[in-house]
Amino acid sequence: MSNEEFRGALARLAAGVVLITAQEPPLDEDGRGEDVGMTATAFMSVSLDPPLVMVSLRNDSRMDDLLAEQPLWAVSVLAESQRHIAGRFAMKGRISDRLLFEDIPYVRGEITGAPLAGGALAVLECRTEQRIVAGDHTLVIGRVLSARLPSDDGGPLTYFKGRYRHLG
Repeated sequence: MSNEEFRGALARLAAGVVLITAQEPPLDEDGRGEDVGMTATAFMSVSLDPPLVMVSLRNDSRMDDLLAEQPLWAVSVLAESQRHIAGRFAMKGRISDRLLFEDIPYVRGEITGAPLAGGALAVLECRTEQRIVAGDHTLVIGRVLSARLPSDDGGPLTYFKGRYRHLG
């Protein structure tokens, strides 16, 4: 089986789209660390008791490196109207994360300090419980510390056959 055949087969699995965010630790005691974000479709619920979720991160990616040292992170479940946010944080060779957050409405999580996208269907704040290396990715299992439903507008943003889609 080739990589293309494997990718093609799994592209037929529709997935929800989330924005994973975290804040780098500050370089000094007076500053705030830089915000980091990435689009993910490999995100799922793991357990209700305790409340656990999992995200799959490419090994040695910026987010993988950050979550190896920063245990607090957040998830924004993107609405279909937030395709631009998903595309922006999924770009290869993208500009700095600071600029990516510049014109996106967000609030800071009370527990994690991480950005939570305004208009998201749901937002979660998490603490890493376990990291499992699986091939060229790391599975990060996080305990959900808070969950809120800030918006009821629209349906979820989904990813299917290599493109963002909406239901309906």
